[in-house]
Amino acid sequence: MHEIFINYRTRGGKEVAYMCDRELSARFGADSVFLARKSIDPGSRFKGALVQAARRSRVLLAVIDDQWLAAPDRQEPGRRALDNPQDWVRREIEEALSSGALVIPLFVGRHVEQLDPHSLPKTIEELAECQYARLDLHSMDADLAQLGDRLVQQVPGLAALDRAARPDATAEPVQDATVRTDRQGGGIGQVGGSVGTFVNEAHAPLHTGSGNQYDGPHISGDGTNYIAGDNQGGIRQRFGSRLPHEGDEK
Repeated sequence: MHEIFINYRTRGGKEVAYMCDRELSARFGADSVFLARKSIDPGSRFKGALVQAARRSRVLLAVIDDQWLAAPDRQEPGRRALDNPQDWVRREIEEALSSGALVIPLFVGRHVEQLDPHSLPKTIEELAECQYARLDLHSMDADLAQLGDRLVQQVPGLAALDRAARPDATAEPVQDATVRTDRQGGGIGQVGGSVGTFVNEAHAPLHTGSGNQYDGPHISGDGTNYIAGDNQGGIRQRFGSRLPHEGDEK
């Protein structure tokens, strides 16, 4: 079942309808968006396909430009297309409204004004009460992205199809990582696995490799040890196995 049905009039709305199909198909999948020229297979009875798709879709987007309301009927140029009960734009909207689908008028450009229910046929006058969204040709990508975000919030079925919400599949996952933190603030965090060792707000010298660690200059040699740094308890030196006595050679 198609989640989104794009309703448009060929004269005036085709270009925007194709843009909507391209962007929304990229986000929710091509099978989730119905566009007559794309979605009806060759040889299929298009009348039945249109009615069925409009009736079963959860969202109908009605593309409305500044000529939509007064567009002439091709069969009878002296009257509006909307006044013809067989007008496909009208019939698709009727099916969506009667099925309880979310119907969104898409106003193209800045000159399209809020619809007046008295200017619409009785069967679709409810369209004037539906909150519209506006698409501007100068910001079409951003407007369609915002429309997609709102559809995800309003239609739960679209959230599961939303490719924009999926994490980057090319990112390499961290495996077998165990994190330990120093609860006394700052300190060292050890991460096991392929990550390594990280340091979080260290306030003292750190040692993350092997071997001895010295917090200051260190000199070692035969019988001599020297340590520089804060000494709060004295330094003890050992020569061999005993302390030196007075008279020993130095």
